[in-house]
Amino acid sequence: MRAVGVTQFGGPEALSVVDVPDEPLGPGQVRVRVRAAAVSPTDTHLREGAYAGRDPVKTPPWVPGMDAAGEVVEVGEGVDRVAVGDPVMGIVVPTGAHGGYREDLVLPAGSMARVPAGADAVAACTLPMNALTARLALDQMALPAGSVVAVTGAAGAFGGYVVQLAKADGHTVVADASEADEQLVRDLGADVVVRRGDDVAERIRTKFPDGVDGLADGSVQDALVLPAVRDGGKVATVRGYRGDGSDRVEVLPTLVRRYAENAAALDRLRQQVESGAVTLRVARTFAPEEAPEAHRVLAAGGVRGRLVITF
Repeated sequence: MRAVGVTQFGGPEALSVVDVPDEPLGPGQVRVRVRAAAVSPTDTHLREGAYAGRDPVKTPPWVPGMDAAGEVVEVGEGVDRVAVGDPVMGIVVPTGAHGGYREDLVLPAGSMARVPAGADAVAACTLPMNALTARLALDQMALPAGSVVAVTGAAGAFGGYVVQLAKADGHTVVADASEADEQLVRDLGADVVVRRGDDVAERIRTKFPDGVDGLADGSVQDALVLPAVRDGGKVATVRGYRGDGSDRVEVLPTLVRRYAENAAALDRLRQQVESGAVTLRVARTFAPEEAPEAHRVLAAGGVRGRLVITF
């Protein structure tokens, strides 16, 4: 069974098509014939070996991928949410050869939902990980409707979902963007757009002198964005940043593994895609043999939408 993985950690060239055995199916689990797997920055870190120390699997290959979509081919005991033949999408917590870049994948039933009506597997695989991370960021901040939420990295996958979900939650959204991305970010629903950059906090304060209520830091600027938030406000971060040591704002690291089996949240996202509140963005597709090029394109930056490996 084909997968894309690494036998030695390294650069994009370390990725290759490898043969891996089918995974066993247990109670509460679902076997999926994967048709598409999205590529994310987390995948590049796994490829480089950044997570090897905490991975209990110490033997190759290691298969990246946190998003996958395809169809159900087998269900385990106690599963009634999906049935054989259903088109599904799911979030994957990779370990060893268990990652999204493989043709046959076993997941907990709670980690998947049906593909949104009208979407194919390529589009659907772009939703789970980034959108669940965005949902978790907003849930952790738990701001009342009508709050002002700032988003950095708003043109990216995570940031774009935060913009759309924050609007759906009833918030006012201020987002950063380059000149080239300003219309994209406005189309996603941002009420106010400021130029991106190291001085983004100052630009946000120009629009909201008292500071915003909450901020989702998709551009991973960490301490640079804290001044944009009012005293007592909240900041959701995506790379483990925990703040500058002061208590002026509450910093909330957003780890999507906490929502990896939140079936209700994932199904709600499906419904929001179907209603038009959330959009799916595909930038480009690649064959498994082209996975190294997919990682190079991602590393080059400027990708709008998700890169997807198709099987």
